[in-house]
Amino acid sequence: MPMSERRVLGLSALGFHAIAYTQWGRDDAPRTVVCMHGLTRNGRDFDHLALDLADAYRVVCPDVVGRGRSDRLANPDLYGYPQYLADAAALIARLDVESVDWIGTSMGGLVGLMLAAQPKSPIRRLVINDVGPFLPKAALERIAGYVGKDPVFDDIRGVEAYLRLVLMGFGRLSDEEWRHMAEHGARRLPDGRFALAYDPGIGKAFTAQPLADVDLWPLWDRITCPVLVLRGADSDLLLPETAVEMTRRGPKARLVEVPHCGHAPSLMKPEQIAAVRGFLLER
Repeated sequence: MPMSERRVLGLSALGFHAIAYTQWGRDDAPRTVVCMHGLTRNGRDFDHLALDLADAYRVVCPDVVGRGRSDRLANPDLYGYPQYLADAAALIARLDVESVDWIGTSMGGLVGLMLAAQPKSPIRRLVINDVGPFLPKAALERIAGYVGKDPVFDDIRGVEAYLRLVLMGFGRLSDEEWRHMAEHGARRLPDGRFALAYDPGIGKAFTAQPLADVDLWPLWDRITCPVLVLRGADSDLLLPETAVEMTRRGPKARLVEVPHCGHAPSLMKPEQIAAVRGFLLER
């Protein structure tokens, strides 16, 4: 399937910034799906899923501003959901379609939730991967323990070892899958060493004020499109009771629990990909 690297401009209070995205499939595909990654990751996390979907979809996988190949913001105070939503709207406009399906892991799932809750939303079907309208303080504190740090590694093996530790919730990945995440989740420094491929400034949101539980239920209750929720069986961010409540109110989501995963399922495994594909292609 054809794969290309593209860019679109987003706008912040300080001017324009480039948002890089990977596109799989044909421009004239009958459907378009946007896949948005988690807090510290990038669009190449979806390569396995995108390759599977590209026979039926144009699959668009952006690097959220401050991550991957996208520009960084000069003022880290601007990293946050208002900016991410504005950039998502710019990307959808670039795609020139009336509606899109949305797959979001963690932060990307929250962006999808917020978009789907808006009047006249272009979101047709929504897949939320291991996040929900209630975010417990304890899980946010765990994330705050590593996000925003700027470790340096001698080689790509060091990056991989680090990711295996902080992202162990992704599940039982193969050596090849971990290496894929490391190669696309690192940037080479001028001295030949490696750093993570995100702006440490994205962590400022976790230190700007004391962390507390986050309640987004009013937004959830406004969603009307079909929703699939994936939950890692050992997740600390999407609690079991939250996931069940998501099936009972608002869009009354379909829930699939993924064994041997915490936060968040990688969407690299065949059974996870099959669950997403089956939901998106339902008539």
